[in-house]
Amino acid sequence: MPYSNDTTHFEVSSVATAPSFHPIFTYAWTKRAIDIAGALALGLLASPLLVALVLLIRTDGGTAFFSQQRLGCGGRVFRFWKLRTMVPDAELALSRYLEENAEAREEWNRTQKLRHDPRVTSLGRLLRKYSLDELPQLWNVLCGDMSLIGPRPMFVTQRELYPGVLYGDVRPGITGLWQVTDRNQCSFAERAQFDQTYAERMSLGTDAWIALRTVRAVFKGTGC
Repeated sequence: MPYSNDTTHFEVSSVATAPSFHPIFTYAWTKRAIDIAGALALGLLASPLLVALVLLIRTDGGTAFFSQQRLGCGGRVFRFWKLRTMVPDAELALSRYLEENAEAREEWNRTQKLRHDPRVTSLGRLLRKYSLDELPQLWNVLCGDMSLIGPRPMFVTQRELYPGVLYGDVRPGITGLWQVTDRNQCSFAERAQFDQTYAERMSLGTDAWIALRTVRAVFKGTGC
């Protein structure tokens, strides 16, 4: 654990001391400041690319952005944003596909993902491969719904499937320990263990390590 239960006192004089501060609060404030600065900087740098991607996505007549309800810190539900990577009526297409393919249904039940998802467009596959569809989540970070680094936000309906106990104590992130290790190869239950480990080891050092691994994963194109 990166934190202890001891408070730190700073002596001002022989008769007065400053208020005590727990390291976890210092980390939380620093992490939030880094989130805001990082989201603003990345948003400005990526804005020309984002505009180009929006125009490309809209060529099929659909909307460029896609949102869902996700479960955040403290059990609060928030609107989660992505660039659209799927065909219109994707949920209906998924339901029909799983009904007709038992193997795909088993994969979905185990990982909550499909390696060969029939809903994903050709452009969407490219966006997912390099995680470009996640760019709109910088807005979620600025709003305080998410962090740059943390557990991947789950669907509200997935909470009953999730065996972890610390998820609700941590602000979900755009990237995290799961994404830079097994990425898309582990089960949903195993993913919970990565989230548990991160919650137990949170520190600026851990976040820096995940950030560096994320850069490598993006350039290698290991997304789904």
